Amino acid sequence: MLYTSTRDKSIRVSAAQAIAQGISNEGGLFVPVELPSFTADKIKSMVGMSYIDRAKTVLREFLTDFTEEELNYCVEGAYAASKFSSDKIAPTVNVAGNKNVLELWHGPTCAFKDMALQLLPYLMTVSAKKTADGKTIVILVATSGDTGKAALEGFKDVDNTKILVFYPVDGVSPMQKLQMTTQEGCNVAVCAINGNFDDAQSAVKSIFTNEEIKNELEKKNMMFSSANSINWGRLVPQIVYYFSTYCDLAQSGKISIGDEINVVVPTGNFGNILAGYYAKKMGLPIKTLVCASNTNNVLTDFLKTGTYNKNRDFYTTTSPSMDILISSNLERLLYHMSGEDDAMVRDLMSQLSAKGEYTVSDQLIAEIQSIFDAGYTDENSVDATIKEHFDKYKYLCDTHTAVAVKVYDEYVKNTRDDIPTVIDSTASPYKFCASVLNAITDEDISSMDEFDMVGELNRVSGVVIPAPIASLKDKTVRFTDVCDKEDMSQMVFKLLDL
Repeated sequence: MLYTSTRDKSIRVSAAQAIAQGISNEGGLFVPVELPSFTADKIKSMVGMSYIDRAKTVLREFLTDFTEEELNYCVEGAYAASKFSSDKIAPTVNVAGNKNVLELWHGPTCAFKDMALQLLPYLMTVSAKKTADGKTIVILVATSGDTGKAALEGFKDVDNTKILVFYPVDGVSPMQKLQMTTQEGCNVAVCAINGNFDDAQSAVKSIFTNEEIKNELEKKNMMFSSANSINWGRLVPQIVYYFSTYCDLAQSGKISIGDEINVVVPTGNFGNILAGYYAKKMGLPIKTLVCASNTNNVLTDFLKTGTYNKNRDFYTTTSPSMDILISSNLERLLYHMSGEDDAMVRDLMSQLSAKGEYTVSDQLIAEIQSIFDAGYTDENSVDATIKEHFDKYKYLCDTHTAVAVKVYDEYVKNTRDDIPTVIDSTASPYKFCASVLNAITDEDISSMDEFDMVGELNRVSGVVIPAPIASLKDKTVRFTDVCDKEDMSQMVFKLLDL
């Protein structure tokens, strides 16, 4: 399995090179040259497997330069039972009828990012040994909330790595902020920026391709890589859980092997739903991928019209991990669905950088719409959906999951397409206590601190408090730096003592 770049398809690198490097030198994203094929018989053989064995079965096809011993080391280390609160790792829960929720938040930071970021450090260290000549890998991360903590937790005290995380100072929940600023580890650093996630992500991409900064790192025997989903090593583990949830539905008798399902994903940076697209292209019987957006509905507008336009108001919502106007992974989809037209991708990304918008051809958007549907949810509907599902089904979901649930309900109402469906649940409701409590109770919680709210949500809902959330109460805040987006380069130098 070789990898190329969305902006230069003449490039060929190994999986290890793609993972260690993170982003191609000209700014493109690494993608597989071809996708493996999973037949119905192969999928059927995975039904009785554990999550770990399902992961090995999928990842083996993509990491062909990893030995079997290296693959075992990576996967078994990442998904050890001690790290996850469910023995299923990512359990599929039936809420009602054909509505099933894939809970991706049972890992150490209570967010779906753990599914990839527990594995990425293992992939990175193995890849670095193969390709990076003993360099220290500097992981540079922009986060809208969950990626930062999951990356910090995954990479803390990993040999020959350092990790720097930037987050929007007013763009994460109090619990997300506390998770990051109390992070333990001798190789970690965290800084807030005055700006939003897109500002942080754009600055990180710029730093990656800044020759002066790269030269300074080279002098110290360091190199940049990424833990954002622009890194193939972050994206490929996410393909696994779509195969796993399909196998769980088959095992429970909800479907038979070969039956189609729909998948609904709350997404901002398009990585989570793109992993579902890869699974579909590999042979998993996914009929429609439904993209669910919050008020920052740039993706919904693109999927409906073919025009991507980030020149719009930015909203800070109760689902902050989706408060994004530049969806990086959409570039990968455009590359694949345009017949690997790297010149077109270069042109579109240039237009996005220069003008903040682009429009694809009628033919291309028609191709995309044959696979994807989309919808968005406003803030009032998020609260109503959380309350309705708790009152009616005793199922408590967080704000991001509620966006997807509401979009799914509207999709079924509009299309009558009520086949078995998987809705990605991306975070524990305890990461967004204030919003969830406001939705399900009429209490005045304005005088409560974050941990009073945790206790109250537990009392009202009966849902067990995740251990990683409970343990935060006694942790000390370590990181208080704040910088302007224009000063992120200097902050990188400061945090790395360069």
